[in-house]
Amino acid sequence: MTRLRGEQTTQRRGERGALALGVARDGAVVRTASAAAPLLLMLVGSRLVWRHVPWGVVLNGAELGLLSALVAVGLALTYRASRIINFAQADLGVVPSLLAVLLMLAKGWSIWLAFPLGLLASAVLGALVEMVFVRRFFTAPRLILTVATIGIAQILVAVSLFMPGWFGALASDQYDPPFKASFTFGQVVFNGNDIAVFVVVPIVLLALAIFMRTSAIGVGLRGSAESASRALLLGVPVKRLHTVVWVISSLLAFVGLFLRAGVVGVSIGQVLGPEVLLPALGAAVIGRMERMPTIVSAAVGLGIVGQSVKFAWNADGYRDAVIALIIVVAVLFVRSRGSNRVGDGEISSWQATRETRPIPAELRDVREVRIAQWVLAALVVGALAAVPAFLGESRVLLAGTIGIFAMIGISLVVLTGWAGQVSLGQVAVVGIAAAAAGSVTTRYHWDLSLALLLGGVVGAIVMTAVGLPTLRARGLTFAVTTLALALVTSSYFLNPQFFSGLLPKGRIQRTEVFGVISVGSETRFYVLILVMLGFTLVAVRGLRSTRTGRVLIGTRENERAAESYGIDARRAVLVAFATSGFISGVAGALFVHQQRALDLANFQPEAALRVFSMVVVGGLGSMSGAIAGAIYVQGIDWFLPSEWSFLATGAGMLLVLMLLPGGLGGAIGDGRDAALRWFARRRGIRVPSLLADTLVDAPQRGNPAPEAAASDAEPEPVMAEPTP
Repeated sequence: MTRLRGEQTTQRRGERGALALGVARDGAVVRTASAAAPLLLMLVGSRLVWRHVPWGVVLNGAELGLLSALVAVGLALTYRASRIINFAQADLGVVPSLLAVLLMLAKGWSIWLAFPLGLLASAVLGALVEMVFVRRFFTAPRLILTVATIGIAQILVAVSLFMPGWFGALASDQYDPPFKASFTFGQVVFNGNDIAVFVVVPIVLLALAIFMRTSAIGVGLRGSAESASRALLLGVPVKRLHTVVWVISSLLAFVGLFLRAGVVGVSIGQVLGPEVLLPALGAAVIGRMERMPTIVSAAVGLGIVGQSVKFAWNADGYRDAVIALIIVVAVLFVRSRGSNRVGDGEISSWQATRETRPIPAELRDVREVRIAQWVLAALVVGALAAVPAFLGESRVLLAGTIGIFAMIGISLVVLTGWAGQVSLGQVAVVGIAAAAAGSVTTRYHWDLSLALLLGGVVGAIVMTAVGLPTLRARGLTFAVTTLALALVTSSYFLNPQFFSGLLPKGRIQRTEVFGVISVGSETRFYVLILVMLGFTLVAVRGLRSTRTGRVLIGTRENERAAESYGIDARRAVLVAFATSGFISGVAGALFVHQQRALDLANFQPEAALRVFSMVVVGGLGSMSGAIAGAIYVQGIDWFLPSEWSFLATGAGMLLVLMLLPGGLGGAIGDGRDAALRWFARRRGIRVPSLLADTLVDAPQRGNPAPEAAASDAEPEPVMAEPTP
């Protein structure tokens, strides 16, 4: 009997073990199918839509997708470690890969010497970036660090632009394959560089997966990704692990960009645009920043779609439009599914905004303060009016450009500084509105005042249409969407190849304002820009003082708390979208008429990131800071070469984030408050709001506080109110 029971127990255990094994196998099958789903969907979709595309083109797209997967995995690693989107991920690979390629093409080095040196340089670069810049923001809000990566990217871009001059002229822009081998598939010839991609990338990804799952460092990285504070309490060296993450990400970017240079060539002396970063970012978002197989699958799928579109329609604009559309849909879909990674509350909105507060009420009506205000205003107006009198036409053109970009900066103050919506594609709205305004004046000879109004309306419509689907999203959904819009706008919407009938025709002639005011000369148009800038300042200041302005600030700080008081936060954000878009649209209409042409170089994604850098340098909470940032960035662009301008804007952004969180506008406000504090102390006027900014040491035991020692008056008794 006992033997029979033992056999039954053993049988039940075996059944449970078999069931568990079956469940595990089923789970593995489900995970495998889920990881392969993005690739299968994009592959099947591309074959259904573009059936005539040869299979060799599909394989070439998969090859480019594998290279993009390395960048995407690096993005996911830095996100898991630091909860940021690293906009410098691709540029981390550009500098060491360009170093290796230049050594090969200019100095004649072998690939077997240049490649290891590039690996070493990429590891050192990743460690330096983390220790010098990223670690300074370890306890800062995650969105601050995300914006800091834009500054890091600009510094790396500047270095990559300097490097070709250090090596001299090149005979070619593509290095020879590491070995003599080739094959033909689907009418496409693949050489040794292509074979290296198919061999090296899977090995690198497999080695990374084994490292993350089995090594102590990998386990520590996965633990710190869940909760850095908890990992610190458990004794995990989180900061050192973050350095390892940035080193690994830099190595992945280097391998991807170096192999890419062998396949498609290297762009010497040119900026690597978001066409590399954006597909990688889309793949990482599809994989929710944590599922590495899904990320790789999505990257390969996007590569296949991109090459299929390029072959079928023979235009990069179509490819960028399709890829951007897929990325935006994927971002919104991931957010609707409630991802626990993308869009955490840690990076919900821009909350590092510091507004310049008004003059305290105690000093507002003091005669000396009022006189100082009027004198300062007169000096500013006089300096602006003197620009045409003392400077040439080119300098007047620069001053007008600064005024236009100041308007764009003010639009970002409303959208990002007040509403907390990070826009990385504001120049796309400017470009679309500029095209509409320039078209009606060149084709239909509209009055310039109507063209400006049309530009504002178009800008408001575009910004609202882009922002409306992202209202329920959190994190950087709107930022990714606007960055995709910037890429599509410059390569598709404003491309004469696709929309020649809707773009300005020929050289733009400035029509009159209201039919009577001529603005043909640079001086007259400069005055028009100043007038529009003044109207913008007055209107935005008025909006800030209304209930809508206060609701925007409250929503930015805590949307849930604002809604708990019955405030419709989404309606207020829609107002911010429309207002910001209208201001940007008017600025675009002014810009296209000032330049007398629609130059696509002014609306590239790189320009969009530089505009955002401009406002961060100036201070996202200050309209005066937006003007100061425009003067800084546009002045640099005018007087310095491109590589120096990238270096200056990137370094300026990082210095502001590290030393002046309020930007140049905050520094101006601090200087004004210091002067007011000195004046109040000299006049004996007590201003509590200014005294609250100073550190008052606690009185020592046995010593009275300064206020108590200075006053011998008895405290007044507190009288109780009579009970009715």
